[in-house]
Amino acid sequence: LEISSLSENDILVLRLDLTDRSSHEAATNSVLKHFGKIDVLVNNGGRSQRSLFVDTNLDVYNAIIELNYLGTISLTKYVLNHMIQRKKGKIVTVSSVMGIMGAPLATGYCASKHALQGFFNSLRTELTDYPEISIIQICPGPVQSQIIQNVFTENLAKSIENSGDQSHKMPTDRCARLTLVSVANDVKEAWISDHPYLAVCYLWQYAPTWAWWLMNRMGKRRIQNFKSGIVSVQSAPL
Repeated sequence: LEISSLSENDILVLRLDLTDRSSHEAATNSVLKHFGKIDVLVNNGGRSQRSLFVDTNLDVYNAIIELNYLGTISLTKYVLNHMIQRKKGKIVTVSSVMGIMGAPLATGYCASKHALQGFFNSLRTELTDYPEISIIQICPGPVQSQIIQNVFTENLAKSIENSGDQSHKMPTDRCARLTLVSVANDVKEAWISDHPYLAVCYLWQYAPTWAWWLMNRMGKRRIQNFKSGIVSVQSAPL
C-alpha cells in the first residue's frame, strides 16, 4: 500500500464557475498565493449536448460557448500570464474527438470543441519564444462519466430523461492514465479512445469523404433512435 506524502498544505480546493469570468483572476491569484506557482493547468470543464439544431433554442448555443469555450480561454489567460513570467508550464485542455469531426445531435458541442482546437493550435504558434510552455490537447472518445446526465437539450430548462448504457465506454481510470502519460510526454494532441471510435477519427483525418459517408449512415440511425426516445451513445463518439 502506497502512502501519500501530501499534507493539508499541499492541497487547495477552490469553487470555480467557468461562466463567471470576472472571478478567474482572483481564483488564479489564490492558487499563486498558496503554492507560489502553477506548473500545470488542466481545463476540464464543459457540457455536452443532445438535440437537433432545428429544435434547439439559440440560448443553448450561447450557453455552450460561454461554458465550454469562453470560460476555458478566460481561465487560461490568467494562468498563462504567470507561466510566461516563469517561462515554464503546461496547459492541458480536455477537448474531444468531436473537436476533429462532426456528428448529429451535438452541433453546439462540436462547435465549442472545434473552437478550442483552433484556439489552442493558434496559441501554440504565439508561444514559440517559450519552448518550455506546453500546449496539450486531449481528445477523448466515449468515457464512463456523468457527462450524459448533464447534457444540454433543446432548451436550457430541460434535462435528458434517459442517459443510456455506458458499459461499452472506456473506463474513467484508463482515460485518466492515458491523459497523464500524454501530459508527461508533452504530446501536443492525444486521441484517447477505443475502436471503432478511434478508427473513425483516422478516417476523418485522412479520408474525410469516406468519413462523411459513414457518419451520414450512422447519423441517420442515431437520429431515428433519438426521436424514438432511445439515447444511443454507441453510434457516434462523444
